[in-house]
Amino acid sequence: MKHPEKWRRSFRYAYEGIKYALSTQRNLKFHFFAAFVVLLSALYFRLSKVEVLFILLAVTMMIVTELINTAIEKAVDLAMPDRHPLAKIAKDVAAASVLVSAVFAAVAGMIVFYEPIDGLFRQAKQLQHQPVTAGTIWVLLSLVALTVIVIETRFSDKGRLVQPSLLTAVAFAVSTVIGFMSTIAYVVLLAYSLSFLVMLILYDKKSRSFPSLLLGAVIGSGISLLAGLLLQ
Repeated sequence: MKHPEKWRRSFRYAYEGIKYALSTQRNLKFHFFAAFVVLLSALYFRLSKVEVLFILLAVTMMIVTELINTAIEKAVDLAMPDRHPLAKIAKDVAAASVLVSAVFAAVAGMIVFYEPIDGLFRQAKQLQHQPVTAGTIWVLLSLVALTVIVIETRFSDKGRLVQPSLLTAVAFAVSTVIGFMSTIAYVVLLAYSLSFLVMLILYDKKSRSFPSLLLGAVIGSGISLLAGLLLQ
């Protein structure tokens, strides 16, 4: 049996590993944020015990595979600093495990959250009275663009302090408008999926930081939701 001090050291080393991975790996930061949002959504929709177990399984698999991928990448870099076909294969296979767990998490999330979101969507549709016109859409998108430009130029230090992503803001504004116009829940989910895909592409290309992309998404969705409430 291990001495209590050894147990404490083991937990400390594991905690240091999580801190290192979270502070250096951009993808892991996104996974932790996504897990936080998903778990809050699970509390909001009051999911059943089985549904919560599936969500926890998906979140755990996503984080664990990302940690293992980071460990393999560092071990390969240490053993083979130069490029080598076998080193590339090891990294590619480790990255493939992350992709598989990400696909499982996305599918599990869509299956678990579809019915609660569909019910919420139907309730919102019953409260909507005014139709969304083409003029309203263009005014809304212009308002979103102007808001992002004003924040970048007026409330930031030459664009370095606060830089909301204009492309992300417009993408989420369009998805929200589709939500007001469509009567089918999965159409709205597909629209937001495309917006999230735009965010991931920009994040992967490192053209904008994650807070910048998130702020753009909040601005686009928030202004669109506010406009929708005013139109009711």
